[in-house]
Amino acid sequence: MAESRGPVAPKDPTAKRPFYYVMRDKEICPLAAPDGRGITFIYESDGRLQANAKLVGNLQDEQMLKELGTVEGLRKQLHSIGVSVQKSGEPVKVKFAFQMYGHKDPYNSGTTLAMDIDSDGMEMVMELDQFEWSDDDNIPGQIRFEFPEPGIPATVSVCFYLNDGYTAPEQKEDKEVDFCGEPYKKMIEKSLMQKGNVHRLKAVIDKARRGEHVEVAFIGGSITQGAGATPINVNCYAYQAFKGFCDLTGRGYEDNIGYTKAGVGGTPSEVGILRYDHDVTDDGKKSPELVVVEFAVNDEGDETKGEFFDSLVRRIYNSPQKPAVVLIYSVFVDGYNLQDRLKCVGEAYNLPMVSIKDAVYEQFYLSPEDGGIVSKNRYFYDMYHPTNVGHRIMADGLINIFRAADASEDMEDLDITGITPPKGGEFEKVYLVNRFNIDDCPAVISYDCGAFSGDSQELQMVERDLDLHGTPEFLGNWLYESSNAGEPVFKARIKSSVILIGYMDSASPEVGCAEVYVDGEKVLEIDPHKIGWQHCNVYIAHRGGPVKERDVEIRMAENDKDKRFTFLGFGIVD
Repeated sequence: MAESRGPVAPKDPTAKRPFYYVMRDKEICPLAAPDGRGITFIYESDGRLQANAKLVGNLQDEQMLKELGTVEGLRKQLHSIGVSVQKSGEPVKVKFAFQMYGHKDPYNSGTTLAMDIDSDGMEMVMELDQFEWSDDDNIPGQIRFEFPEPGIPATVSVCFYLNDGYTAPEQKEDKEVDFCGEPYKKMIEKSLMQKGNVHRLKAVIDKARRGEHVEVAFIGGSITQGAGATPINVNCYAYQAFKGFCDLTGRGYEDNIGYTKAGVGGTPSEVGILRYDHDVTDDGKKSPELVVVEFAVNDEGDETKGEFFDSLVRRIYNSPQKPAVVLIYSVFVDGYNLQDRLKCVGEAYNLPMVSIKDAVYEQFYLSPEDGGIVSKNRYFYDMYHPTNVGHRIMADGLINIFRAADASEDMEDLDITGITPPKGGEFEKVYLVNRFNIDDCPAVISYDCGAFSGDSQELQMVERDLDLHGTPEFLGNWLYESSNAGEPVFKARIKSSVILIGYMDSASPEVGCAEVYVDGEKVLEIDPHKIGWQHCNVYIAHRGGPVKERDVEIRMAENDKDKRFTFLGFGIVD
């Protein structure tokens, strides 16, 4: 048998162009798609691509960063894109796709750059001039890694090779995090913002330790959902903190400790308070005795600038089972969070509080020699979400406060009913009315859903608890479609002092706008396209005054009666 031979005269290697990374050894684990494949979505819109270039690739040139905000600028700057995927075991074919969002239809009218690569760690390069580009391209939208099946852990790198005339920044190496060292432990100690009244935390720890059943729950935004953690179900901070609680009590998930993870991406406490009963208590079937609340980077979307957060905390704390409530303040890559706005709630009720910003942010700017423990690149998955390392740091901050409470002297429980809510508590007793319970709700005197008679399945999907599949939020909604019988108006007579309107955002041009009227006066104009993605949202239609009957109408905008709109339900206080 003849010996196989390589080429007689292999070509000289092509000199590499200057480059910088936007992903470097990033850990991913693809989630299940409806067709059986595994897909990891990495969104690059809304400043994420620029943040990744700065965070991972050390790009500081403001003009180059600005160019990454548009497809036109991206094409001007980049010659090609290098991609590598590394997984253990036998290599598989992975499809890399970089989708541009369009002007007319963000998810369908832009260019998608795609190529197949092996998961053996070898870099493959795509040149941008090899593709036919759409005239409707607007902004760089999302990167996808598509695997033949879900649940395949891998690391990926993406680097941008530059056109002539551009200079690449120096690419820096990051050191590994020493989780066992004293400097790390001291960093975690800085996260203990306030130990607070430890009675309830000690009580739930002792109860679990005795082998009695307890429920531990986490509610928040996308960080609580686990965004940036791979796999999202077991490496998210919530599950890691839950495991730490189990270790502390000597019990576990299979023994007597229940676990609920109720994080929903992009949602503030204004949405959280409406979904608390379903997502956390399972409509009254669960009574969590420890609830961790994480809305410190989502609550800029709260119309009340803190009252919904205050009301949610009071609602949880005043539950019949008297749960321990722990507040955790996460942080974005630029140091943004709302702990200065929200911490007065924890201070007023003397609650345990954990600040991740206090722990990590100052040391981000120290070299390893000067006391830097973890770099931004190690901590952040993107400009908003933590990596596995970041999620572990968040979990360790919570475990630290669990241990601190356990080691403290007990004290009397604090009754907060007589404490004036520092941000206001008008929404503490708000509850959701949807198609599942409206017929049994005494506060709804009458209603006519008109052409809002459909039941939308185009909803925000969330990985709940330990699941890797998406669970829809706000089932029991009402969908308007022009083909439905009836008028394009949802009418209801409601006896309440508060009226909230839940609806579904969308990027689809087939979704239209709606108007909300209370007692004949227009109080809201709802444009589902403002957020730009499929996302549950809530607005205040009415608040204040006595509990009395009010007429509420949700009308399709005059020019959008041929489009769709998803009404998620009312929030009322009766």
